[in-house]
Amino acid sequence: MKAFAALYQRLDRSTATLDKRAALVDYFAHAGAHDAAWALFLLSGGKVGGARRKIAASGELRAWVSEESGLPAWLVEDSYAQVGDLAETLTLLLDDPAQPAPDRALADWIEQHLLVVANQPEDVRRAAVVAGWRQLPASERLVFNKLLTGALRVGVSQRLVQQALAEWSGLDIARIAQRMLGEWVPTPGLLAQLLSPEELPLDRQQPYPFFLASPLEGEPQERLGAIDDWLLEWKWDGIRLQLLRRQGEVALWSRGEERLDGRFPEIEQAAAALPDGCVIDGELLAWDEADDAPRAFTALQTRIQRRKPGAATLRNTPVRVLAYDLLERDGQDLRELPLQQRRTQLAELIGALGDARIQLSPDVHADDWAHAADLREASRERGVEGLMLKRRDSIYQAGRRRGDWWKWKVDPLTIDAVLLYAQAGHGRRSTLYTDYT
Repeated sequence: MKAFAALYQRLDRSTATLDKRAALVDYFAHAGAHDAAWALFLLSGGKVGGARRKIAASGELRAWVSEESGLPAWLVEDSYAQVGDLAETLTLLLDDPAQPAPDRALADWIEQHLLVVANQPEDVRRAAVVAGWRQLPASERLVFNKLLTGALRVGVSQRLVQQALAEWSGLDIARIAQRMLGEWVPTPGLLAQLLSPEELPLDRQQPYPFFLASPLEGEPQERLGAIDDWLLEWKWDGIRLQLLRRQGEVALWSRGEERLDGRFPEIEQAAAALPDGCVIDGELLAWDEADDAPRAFTALQTRIQRRKPGAATLRNTPVRVLAYDLLERDGQDLRELPLQQRRTQLAELIGALGDARIQLSPDVHADDWAHAADLREASRERGVEGLMLKRRDSIYQAGRRRGDWWKWKVDPLTIDAVLLYAQAGHGRRSTLYTDYT
């Protein structure tokens, strides 16, 4: 725990990206395999126990710290309101132990101390939490409390973690990012598998990291130049996904890194006719067959949680994929090709498929930026959110990289209203009245 607490302090005290990356590289180089796996999980946004394994609720932690510290509940609540972060509040309200316990591995604290009491009666969970408080000095107790509250937030992006792993291991960052998609368990062998230089069986069922557009601020002609350099598409209101057709199988991955297999069988059936070794990036939409137009996202929500939709659901809420990029064809990675070339190959692929359930997302033609602005203003009537602007010669990158892909959403609707009251925010906003009702 000492090593991970020291890493947390280094990351929290620095605003320099290079310093943070150096701290991560140093940690991964010296940590044990199991601790490194848990650190990777936590720094990537994972939470101890997740949603189904309850260790302690916020209200329980505040009650327990009141009992342990002897402070009245109102003072705990006022302290929390001023500090803004529950983990930090708990840490500050407790004294350091006279004799800290011997250091234990991060993995031990999580697996042998916390997870073993998850979903147990309150007295069992309370005893485990209080025991941790009594054994750990402030810096480690803060991390312990962060594990309990699930709010590790330390200013580290997943991309920065991937860069550190790539620097330490020498493995290509694209392969690391691809292997980190989806759900994974922080086991002792995780890092060895993640950083293996060999191609693994799981690599063939993993999607590519999604390339995300940045919001466009201001007028496009001032920032983007000639409109002929840009491909315009509608910004659909659906689920961004990658459709994989590899090794005789079909897999659907959402942008949220969740496999959607079984939920949209009509799409899987259509994709089975695609040639092997291709990956399509597109949008899943609920579809109005009568009007041949997309339906509102609320219609799609009726399908999302149904892992095995019945005949009535399939009939009442049909779906389609509108494809807008081709990332792989015949097993070859196409991401370094210019967008225009990828789109040409995508059009060939979709045309040969000839199935309405997987269609090409159409280009939007505009004579100039003024014409594009007029089209954007009519977005709501078309059931779309605005326009996507993609540089025709852009490669397919990973994550949100500014410059090549922009989302030009329709302006939000406004309303005149009366503000009734405001209350102080949390964290850095704890002294500002930023929460409005």
